[in-house]
Amino acid sequence: MNIQQKKWLYLVLLSLVWGSSFILMKKALIGLTPVQLGALRILIAGLFLLMIGFKSLKEIKKKHYKHILSTALLGTFFPVFAFAFAVSGIDSSITSILNSLTPFNTFIVGVLVFGFSFKKQQFIGIFIGLIGTVLLILKGSDLNPNQNYWFSILVVIASVGYAFNVNIVKKHLSDISALSIVAGNFLLLVIPAFIVLLFTDFFSTFEYTETKMNALGYLAILAVLGTGVAKVFYNKMVHLASPIFASSVTYLIPIVAVFWGILDGEKLDLIQFFAGVIILFGVYLVNKKK
Repeated sequence: MNIQQKKWLYLVLLSLVWGSSFILMKKALIGLTPVQLGALRILIAGLFLLMIGFKSLKEIKKKHYKHILSTALLGTFFPVFAFAFAVSGIDSSITSILNSLTPFNTFIVGVLVFGFSFKKQQFIGIFIGLIGTVLLILKGSDLNPNQNYWFSILVVIASVGYAFNVNIVKKHLSDISALSIVAGNFLLLVIPAFIVLLFTDFFSTFEYTETKMNALGYLAILAVLGTGVAKVFYNKMVHLASPIFASSVTYLIPIVAVFWGILDGEKLDLIQFFAGVIILFGVYLVNKKK
């Protein structure tokens, strides 16, 4: 399999896995709080990744650790909690569509921080995408008045973290393997996540009811596949492709997430669907080569 084929294989696999992660978060939140979900997700994924990738840690040199820490915080720690709170406040399908802003932010961060060039077409794409985002949020607040669309801000913040993460991996960590990067991330995160979990009183208040155990089951799938395995695939793709291509996985994630959301009874009217198309068209313009 050549590099081009590998890039697209990782893109499709990640779309399926991450597209399903939003509904898994929604189901896990039935028995867990957002903070518990975030902390447990990191802990379970961390234990899994350190078991399979502990030997790869020897690839990491002293010069790498500041970048490993940056990607751990910006690409995993803060986004995990941000998405947990977001899904607790708004529909999982809407959250996934808003996550499509990641390529915009990847581009903006690349221009402002990492010195990428800027084209008029890409500016137009960003503007179009923002129009779609505003329309999606405003219509969503009308359609679901019981939901708090201020939680949308958390998705935007998480996408900015992802944008920094992919650029840092591409620029500063391309000389070490994807598994070593992810194992290094979780080596630094498992203790902070455990401390956060302690403050939630999880160990003293958790009850082994059917609801709680089902929530843990959904969380385990989310942590191992949606965080552990997917992070390795994503960093492999970043090594093979540009940061913009890698972040474009968010083109396909909403398709999978909206499918699961509709099956679960979430509302998505024609205007919201149109707003999602506008966002994706804007992302397309940002990424399109002349």
